[in-house]
Amino acid sequence: MISNSSPRWLVLLIDTFLVLNAFFISYLIRFNFSFSFGTHHIAWQIPMVALVALLGFLITGSYKGIVRHTGFKDAMNVTFASLIITLVLFILVYVSRRFNVFENLNIPISVVGMNFFVSIFFLISSRIIYKGFYYHIMHHFETLKKVMIYGAHSGASTYDVLTNDANFTYDIFGFIDDRKEFISKKVHRKNVYSSDKISKEFIDENKIEEIIISKPEASPIELMDIANRFIAMGVKVKTVPHIDKWTAGGFSSAEIKEINIEDLLNRVPININNPVLEKEIKDKTVLITGAAGSIGSEIANQVAQYKPNKFILIDQAESALYDLQQDFIRKKYEGDFCFIVGDITDIDKMSEYFRRYKPDIVYHAAAYKHVPLMEANPYEAVKINVLGSKNIMDLSKKNKVQKFVMVSTDKAVNPTNVMGATKRAAEIIATCLQQQTATTKFIITRFGNVLGSNGSVIPLFKKQIKAGGPLTVTHKDIRRFFMTIPEACQLVMEAGCMGKGGEIFVFDMGEPVKIFDLAKKMIQLSGKKYPEEIDIKITGLRPGEKLYEEILGDNESNLPTHNEKIKIANIALPDCVEVSEIISKFDNISKKSPDEIVQILKALIVEYKSNNSEFEKLDN
Repeated sequence: MISNSSPRWLVLLIDTFLVLNAFFISYLIRFNFSFSFGTHHIAWQIPMVALVALLGFLITGSYKGIVRHTGFKDAMNVTFASLIITLVLFILVYVSRRFNVFENLNIPISVVGMNFFVSIFFLISSRIIYKGFYYHIMHHFETLKKVMIYGAHSGASTYDVLTNDANFTYDIFGFIDDRKEFISKKVHRKNVYSSDKISKEFIDENKIEEIIISKPEASPIELMDIANRFIAMGVKVKTVPHIDKWTAGGFSSAEIKEINIEDLLNRVPININNPVLEKEIKDKTVLITGAAGSIGSEIANQVAQYKPNKFILIDQAESALYDLQQDFIRKKYEGDFCFIVGDITDIDKMSEYFRRYKPDIVYHAAAYKHVPLMEANPYEAVKINVLGSKNIMDLSKKNKVQKFVMVSTDKAVNPTNVMGATKRAAEIIATCLQQQTATTKFIITRFGNVLGSNGSVIPLFKKQIKAGGPLTVTHKDIRRFFMTIPEACQLVMEAGCMGKGGEIFVFDMGEPVKIFDLAKKMIQLSGKKYPEEIDIKITGLRPGEKLYEEILGDNESNLPTHNEKIKIANIALPDCVEVSEIISKFDNISKKSPDEIVQILKALIVEYKSNNSEFEKLDN
């Protein structure tokens, strides 16, 4: 086994030794390979040449490069070092002749000139020979993964990144490309194969273990098509970072990752770049409820980058809030941050915080969100999602908050479960409050399932795969909309920026994803086979669960905004007097039965029809 790196002092000594050899050979060439040049002078000249060589290498730092990764930059460094050595020797020879000193250093000018070229040859050749020898030995004594790179053009850069990695563990078999100018050609002396030549038999015969997709400009849909094909052949698929994430024109080997299921969801990521956001948030006082949750913590991180003057982060989950606090300390965000362990249903404490901090903007992300749990606990669902939300809304209005932005869900549309109904109830309350004030702008955002959030399907599938399966899916035809946490939070912030008050913003989230297909892809990504190694078990719809989620209700349409990906739900205004009367029936809610609580919700939300739930009886 060859060590991962040679000591720099050893490289420095070897380079100096090579220059001395070059110097001696230059003498031989100058005197036609005879020793008629007086070898007694060389005994004085060699120490001086050695000192000059050390000086040249120390100035340029050419000895600091990793020899086995020698490239153009290293060749330029040793050339520059050789030039310095030659110039210094020319000066010494000139001084010796001009002032008749250092007679033993009177080196022939032709020898000094030839030494420049011979030194370059020796220094670069030695590095190339060492590099070839190193990889030859590695191929014999280390276990390397045989990989192919998809995409010959940017793949050449990926090849350089991999081979220059200090922990190089790949045997790059070749490249894959469909462009005619590359097929049957060579890149880095490796063959380029047409993708239609790559089959399961080809993979098995050549023992290919991984495919690295090197198309940094590829769309998610294109990436999905490529990855799905190779995953089906039983190889692991990795991808280089998207070109938007490259720094200084490139990327590092550490950024080459196994492809994520998020990359295969057949949807184009939504990116919002709104320069007005900084003006909206900077130097303002911002309050976030549910700040330690998946959505709340991401909103907090995004808002912090715009440098609010004061930042109040409230959550009842002590440990998660502590983690967020430590994250802020580590990232060294600027501003006055206050982390509060608190319950939004505690109206007295919430009132105190609003009076003390006087927030300009409120992002309301606190909520219970798990459908089956809320179906079994309607009291808790209403207490937090309806009454707790109403507390924060009333306080925002009372304290003349400029903007109140609420996180809602697509489950609030034509709700079939308690959780969705409580979120729709909160939307209705916000709509009514907007009609009662011209000071505070109440803004609502709706979006689908969030990838990677606490309790979402992908982390669940990952745990089940790790445990050896099976993966549990409630119905073979169930579909859901998905977006990433950063996308969802961008929506919330963009809505807060463009909202004039009273809007419900929805995103164009692309096509819904079939959860059964998602489960199969995750099994394939893990390197396992479905159903031989990991199976999928259909468990039946859970209480309150829908087969399909919706973005708009039966009586809703949408209106465009300046961003084609963002729409405004055009909803009928509720009868706010009636809404107030129904909400008042939640007084003394702790004394009410689950049926009584749900009956009040159904009176408030006429489109709420329970599905696969014990509360279906209340719809008759």
